[in-house]
Amino acid sequence: MIAVEGGSFMMGATPGQGDEACENERPVHKVIVDDFLIGETEVTQELWFAVMGSNPSYFKNRDGNYPVENVSWYDVHAFIKKLNEITGQQFRLPFEAEWEYAARGGKKSTDKKYSGSDDIDEVAWFKNNAGDRTHAVTTKNPNELGLYDMTGNVFEICQDLSADIDKLMYPFRGGAITNDTTTAWCLHLSARRAYPLNKKASSIGFRLVVEP
Repeated sequence: MIAVEGGSFMMGATPGQGDEACENERPVHKVIVDDFLIGETEVTQELWFAVMGSNPSYFKNRDGNYPVENVSWYDVHAFIKKLNEITGQQFRLPFEAEWEYAARGGKKSTDKKYSGSDDIDEVAWFKNNAGDRTHAVTTKNPNELGLYDMTGNVFEICQDLSADIDKLMYPFRGGAITNDTTTAWCLHLSARRAYPLNKKASSIGFRLVVEP
C-alpha cells in the first residue's frame, strides 16, 4: 500500500485532459481528500486466489501477477469482506475523488494527461500495445506516487454508487486493454463510466484503499 497525503485538487475535465472529456466529467470542481493508503497495483489473481480459493479471471496466468478481472461489484465486496476478516483491517474500494487524486499523482502531480505521463505507451497497457490481453502488474512505468496501471490494463471499480432509472450503478475508472486513444471516454485521467452492480467483464478489476 502506498501512502497518499491528502489535499485539494481540481477534479474533472481540467485543461490537461484535452478535448476528449465527456459531459459527466464536468464541471471541473475543487475536491478535498484526506490521507489514505492505496494499492501500489491492481489486486492480482494471486491475492484473489489466496483469499477466495478461486480465480474468476478470463486472462489467467500461472504466476498470478496479472490483475484479477471478470468480477462484479458484488464479487469485489465479498472479497473485501473476507480479506478484512482475515487481516483485521478495513480495506475498501477507493472513492472516485480518491482514485482520481491518486491517479493524478496527489501533491506530487505533474499535471499529465495519463497517470504519470503524457505518453501513454510509457505507463499503460491499452489496445494499441496490449495484444488483446492483460499483462503483469508493474511492467509499465508508475506515476508520481509510485502507482502502477492507474491508466490501462484493466478498469478499476470505485466505491461510489449512482442511480440510473431503476438500477444502481458502480463507477469504474482508468481505461483498459480494450480502449485506444480515439475512444474519448476511456483513457485520460478524468474519464469515467458506470455499469450495473452485477455486470462483470474481462477488462474490469479493482484496487484497494485503507485509511491510515
